[in-house]
Amino acid sequence: MDVAELIGPGKFEVRNRDRPDLDANQVLVAVSRVGICGSDLHWYKHGQMGDRVVEDSLILGHESAGEIVDIGTNVLGLSVGDRVAIEPGIPCGTCQACRDGDYNLCPDVDFMSTPGTDGALAEYVAWPAEFIHPLPEGMTMTEGALCEPLSVGLQAIRRGEVGVGDTVLIMGAGPIGRTALECATAAGATKIVVVDIVDEKLDQAVDQGADLAINSRTQDVIEVLEAAIPTGVDVAIEATGAPPAIEIVPDTVGRGGTVVLVGLAADQAVPFDTYRLVRNQINIRGSYRFANTYSTAIELIADGAVDVESIVDFHTPLSEVSNAFERATESDIVKGVIDVA
Repeated sequence: MDVAELIGPGKFEVRNRDRPDLDANQVLVAVSRVGICGSDLHWYKHGQMGDRVVEDSLILGHESAGEIVDIGTNVLGLSVGDRVAIEPGIPCGTCQACRDGDYNLCPDVDFMSTPGTDGALAEYVAWPAEFIHPLPEGMTMTEGALCEPLSVGLQAIRRGEVGVGDTVLIMGAGPIGRTALECATAAGATKIVVVDIVDEKLDQAVDQGADLAINSRTQDVIEVLEAAIPTGVDVAIEATGAPPAIEIVPDTVGRGGTVVLVGLAADQAVPFDTYRLVRNQINIRGSYRFANTYSTAIELIADGAVDVESIVDFHTPLSEVSNAFERATESDIVKGVIDVA
């Protein structure tokens, strides 16, 4: 089978590997679509993330969907020919986080496209049936693959407890900001503000349903927001990882409001006005990956409550993976998708 291996920073090579062996609890999926994630781009550009380094080679891609072509002897409820989305993390199942149902916090998770666990930029992937999700008739493979970033947005909305009538600020109009926008709308938020530095992305967010778009490069976010929502928003979601955005986001929420941090900054320490946090009783919550979201994500797409394909800018075949990743780094691009088959 053909696979796209990252062999060094900025260097892909399409190689041939044997099909993966299948164990009793796995299914073999012929991969169809793979979305390019921001973390994939980080591995591609730098070859490392924190203290994790790509020392040999790595298959990237963890937003994926395809068709089952073989099943293990212990697998029930799935069949050859099923069209499925692949949930990319395999938690240990025994730690306290896993037992509590918060398996996204498992310290021993094997996650696609991180060193030690190859991703989905391959013709075939063997994966535990427990993390394989059938797609309903009519749902596209691209929509199935984008259940992953939609799950990140959904997790953030859940962490913020966004509900009917809430006002929401979203920092960032990239893939996670855009899926959070979709999920906030589905949750019943009545006014949604999106902040970014790229006008094209902000225009798309407005087309997608944002009530107000602010370009933080040319406008004062706090000033514009205070004019629009004088009491501050109920929930602010930080999805950029940019330290200036993280630093100001607590100032955007009203008294008793909630800040959800999704983006990871290069600098681990970002200063906050702790006096304001305490005096206004502001909740600060982290949101990491997702847990127990795929069934809801699939339902939201199937019901037409969210539109994930609207964030896709281009499709590229696996043979042109290098060009696809280079294009995905352009500032006005939200999401690229690799068509494996």
